[in-house]
Amino acid sequence: MGNKINPLGFRLGFTQNHRSHWFAQQRDYSEDLREDDKIHNCIENYIRLIKSSSNYGGLARIEIGKNIDFLHIKIYIGFPNLLTKRSSVRQEMKRLRTDIHYLVLQNRLSAHRKLFIFLEKVAKPYREPNILAEYIALQIKNRVPFRKTIKKAIELAKEADVKGIRIQIAGRLDGKERARTESIQQGRVPLQTIRAKIDYCHYTAQTIYGVLGIKIWIFEDEE
Repeated sequence: MGNKINPLGFRLGFTQNHRSHWFAQQRDYSEDLREDDKIHNCIENYIRLIKSSSNYGGLARIEIGKNIDFLHIKIYIGFPNLLTKRSSVRQEMKRLRTDIHYLVLQNRLSAHRKLFIFLEKVAKPYREPNILAEYIALQIKNRVPFRKTIKKAIELAKEADVKGIRIQIAGRLDGKERARTESIQQGRVPLQTIRAKIDYCHYTAQTIYGVLGIKIWIFEDEE
């Protein structure tokens, strides 16, 4: 069962916490859920637009908290200095916060709530599976061999002190006519152990050969 269910949902309440914190009545639940999805899409599309083709912003995750009067959005970024050309990280963070604040208000999301946006830099970016997936997707788009890219990503993760990592990529690899799945694992990745703290992501990369699917499991620690 551990191989069939999402590793984050499988450990929810044990080693994983919710990334959206709010309560809604039954009649309002679907609306608030769609609003969360729109907020995620707005922020991801904004970062995708401002980053250049030669680098990536390193969006790790987004946490949302709501109550009656306030909406708190916390954005974890691995490399904020890659998103803009300014030299000061503090100025970059302030500009990103202002732009995203305007973007959310422009889309009329949570118009009745006061909006607070916080940007936080991740201490070890390559410990985050989303950042590693963006790195792999960028290298593959630049026509770097996928095996070389995966091995390099594993080296970066090992430098960030992870206990184990598994990377799986599927699609028309290296432009082959037939799609296939390749995976490389290093270290332990105990998917069926609930007390094992495992982070997971799935990422879609658009290449000239078609769409590639990237999945990454990272074993961080065991409680």
